[in-house]
Amino acid sequence: MKTRKELREEFNQIKYRMGVFQIRNLTNGKIFIGSSLDLKAIWFAQRIQLNSNMHESADLQKDWKQFSPENFIYEILEEIEQHDNPAIDYNKEVKALEDLMIEELQPFDDKGYNRRKKLKR
Repeated sequence: MKTRKELREEFNQIKYRMGVFQIRNLTNGKIFIGSSLDLKAIWFAQRIQLNSNMHESADLQKDWKQFSPENFIYEILEEIEQHDNPAIDYNKEVKALEDLMIEELQPFDDKGYNRRKKLKR
C-alpha cells in the first residue's frame, strides 16, 4: 500500500490536457472561445453552467436554450504541452493562447459569443 506522500507525489505528476477550446453552435455557426488548464473537465463545467442557466455569455446561454444542447459541439483548438519546469506559469500561457485565438477568429457579434475587451485608459 502506498503512503500518503507517494500518493501526493503521483497526483502532482499527473499531466492534464490544457489549452484553448470552442463551443460551436451547429445551427448558426457561432462560436464561444475559452481556455482551461484541464480541457477534459472544462466541457463538463461549461455544460453544467449552461444547463443551470449560469453561463458567463448571456447570448450563448440564450441560444443553448433555444436550439438545445444537441446543436452544440465542443472542440479543442490548441493545446499547450506541459513540462516539468516549475517556473512556467501555465495560467498565463493558456490565457495568452486564448487571446491569440480570439484575435485570429474574432468570435464577436454575428460570428460568436465572446465579448470584445474594453480598452484600458
